[in-house]
Amino acid sequence: MRLRLGRPDIAAYRDRFDVPTARDGLAVTFLGVSSLLIDDGSSAILTDGYFSRPTMARVGLGRIAPDPTRISAALDRAGITALDAVIPVHTHFDHALDSAVVAERTGAALVGGPSAALIGHGHPLPPERIVVAEPGSTLRLGGYDVTFVPSHHCPPDRFPGTITAPVRTPVRASAFRCGDAWSIIVRHSTSGRSALVQGSAGYVSGALTGQSAEIAYLGVGQLGVQSDEYIEAYWQETIRAVGARRAVLIHWDDFFRPLTEPLRALPFAGDDLDRTMTVLARLADRDGVTLSFPTAFAREHPWS
Repeated sequence: MRLRLGRPDIAAYRDRFDVPTARDGLAVTFLGVSSLLIDDGSSAILTDGYFSRPTMARVGLGRIAPDPTRISAALDRAGITALDAVIPVHTHFDHALDSAVVAERTGAALVGGPSAALIGHGHPLPPERIVVAEPGSTLRLGGYDVTFVPSHHCPPDRFPGTITAPVRTPVRASAFRCGDAWSIIVRHSTSGRSALVQGSAGYVSGALTGQSAEIAYLGVGQLGVQSDEYIEAYWQETIRAVGARRAVLIHWDDFFRPLTEPLRALPFAGDDLDRTMTVLARLADRDGVTLSFPTAFAREHPWS
């Protein structure tokens, strides 16, 4: 098969960068890949917190470690000083490389499965700030009730399996094995507003049955290389399962590019965002769901 060069032009979807701005109160801020800051002015949680974004060459040929300068710059730009929890959606490097460092700097608990805990132990975080979530459990994290529903990584999973020993960086990217992949339901305890965070474009059939969320942050990385049938099943098992009326797409950006540069789509060699959008736009139109992209570092109110 002939390799397709280049990458989709994200500017082709400029009209879908339409998530309303948050004036005050509850807001979600997209920080690249599947990093989402959910903040109401008094309590805040963060998924992933991946800011170092090492180059493809470093990931493929060398060893990787959190970059303190890039982490500081991202936290400052997002106005993050304190967090109640940092929650990796799974433990690949492009989600969990910086999670323990961000938790340490912000006073947060690191919350996830056993693999996430071993990243915390390797940093190391104090044991009392490492929380292992049980599948199906709901935890009160600051001002939010967070439910952890088992999910799958989108195929192919290049680093499958679990982490079995504390991760002490620098290490090969393969040390960050997938671990537990989660569908995360976040419910704001004051307003009752709810969101599904689906950090990877995988699913477990029926896992979200009985769950509800007004909006969904939907991971689409590698979705464009799946069959139409897979994409439709993914939509059914996430957006339709929880009854979301807006789907905000995440994990579409080139995570080897620093956050100081404008976000761009992953190259065709690894994904095809254009194909993803063709199928998802059809499904969204059919179901009356608003299909949006988030604007990086912008406080947004997707429930509007």
